Amino acid sequence: MNDHPAQAGRAPTLADVLALPVLAAGQPQVVTGLAGLDRPVRWVHITELTDPASFLKGGELVLTTGMPLPEDASGVRRYVDELTEVGAAALVIELVRRFHRPPDALVQACRSRGLPLVTLARDVNFLEVTQVVHALILGSQAEAMRRTQRIHEAFTALTLRGAGPEDVVRAAAEMSGRTVVLENLVHQALICEPSGSTVEEALGAWERRSRAAEPGDHTQVGGPEGWLTAPVSYQGERWGRLAMLPAEGSVFGAEHITVLERTAMALTVARLIHTTPWERTAHRNALRELTEQRHHSPEDVRARCAALGLPTDGGGFVAILLDLGSGGQGAEPETLLHRELRSAGVPALVGELAPGRLGVLLAPRPAQPWRPVAERLSRTALALAPKTIVGVGSQVTDLADTARSFRDAARVIEATPPGQSPPPDRSFHEVPDIDLRRLLYALREDTRIQDYTERRLGRLIDHDTRHGTDLLTTLGHYLDAAGNKTTAARRGGLSRETMYQRLRTIERLLDTDLESGDRRTELHVALTVLRVLRVG
Repeated sequence: MNDHPAQAGRAPTLADVLALPVLAAGQPQVVTGLAGLDRPVRWVHITELTDPASFLKGGELVLTTGMPLPEDASGVRRYVDELTEVGAAALVIELVRRFHRPPDALVQACRSRGLPLVTLARDVNFLEVTQVVHALILGSQAEAMRRTQRIHEAFTALTLRGAGPEDVVRAAAEMSGRTVVLENLVHQALICEPSGSTVEEALGAWERRSRAAEPGDHTQVGGPEGWLTAPVSYQGERWGRLAMLPAEGSVFGAEHITVLERTAMALTVARLIHTTPWERTAHRNALRELTEQRHHSPEDVRARCAALGLPTDGGGFVAILLDLGSGGQGAEPETLLHRELRSAGVPALVGELAPGRLGVLLAPRPAQPWRPVAERLSRTALALAPKTIVGVGSQVTDLADTARSFRDAARVIEATPPGQSPPPDRSFHEVPDIDLRRLLYALREDTRIQDYTERRLGRLIDHDTRHGTDLLTTLGHYLDAAGNKTTAARRGGLSRETMYQRLRTIERLLDTDLESGDRRTELHVALTVLRVLRVG
């Protein structure tokens, strides 16, 4: 998109041309001739000749890969002298093929003659540069109209296919080459699509910066940073604002305004289609970035969460997972949890991480205990879906470590069989609650665990099946009694003599010594696995 459209009757300057995205993509650097940035560019000339001056008339922007540049210093000086004498506007050399830094002789020659020398660090399509700049020079209003039409067509297509807000804002950033942010009325950044910057750079101290750019009723440039902003309405009322952030050293053009206004219109339609509150969508996306560690850097995710109103320094973080099952489908659980958190005054992110599973990231202030809040959320979820399992992860002090807290909470849920009650003093489960039985329940689908159990107990189970005996139950009573035969006999309603006889049979079938503590431990683990497999 053209940042500096040529005014009628005036050729664009060298600075105008270098600001064009087609050249900006090459990361241009002005090595010499900074004072000549206001030189008019009257044409673009691509050359790989050693004597291009004979084809120039003056005012040309000369583009070269550097391949024809003379080897000797005197040849380089002659090359620059001829360009200067013919009145070339500037020399642009690509540091990709032959050179990776501008030759000293070329820098010295351009500096002595006052010729602007511009280097490109990345490969640039010179033909595209020529086309864009020539259209600018010719003041092609038809081309500008065609580009505006393409913008309208692109947003119309997005609207017709029911694109969500993320797709719309992403398209705006791609078309404009600028970072675009959608915020709500309380200056929380719901969607950020960076362009040429990081999320951290775009969203750092977002609320303070946003409040400094006063909202208006129309598209406008304002605020200390010169943001281009446009209001976003829904059902006749303003509910948010779009902000397009400026690129360093450039200004907004008419096409930027067109893009932002069409974005606002497309978002108004998207609100009619995508009825889930977009704040919740923003929470869900932020939580998924945290749990799946999809962010580019800890600083990026910290800036994104802070821009959503989550404190990122101070009190620590606690992850909570709520496995609601089939009784917790729909938006109601999320709505109730949001309401409870607002009532408790605890900053948090809430979002659906998978069907039937909600994630909550608490960010209590230093003096706020998190356990009462977790209890409150648990009771709310259980009242809605009685079979809900609530797992709480370990508390962490750094936002970057919240993925670990969520993993802990997931392991707690994985190790909680249906119907397993938490300790009597609370309604949720924590990592310390995972005992041997629950650990083995979590591992029950591991074939190594299943194979271990079958090797330890298979022959005994087969004997019970073939002969109608119940030796497995007898073994269970014996192991649960920690090897006390009298207690085991009482639990099984057997005489001691019968118990002794059965234990000898078990030892023979399993080829083991039940007096050995190690053997009893092995069998106890296998029996516990068998029990959780039959429950699961």
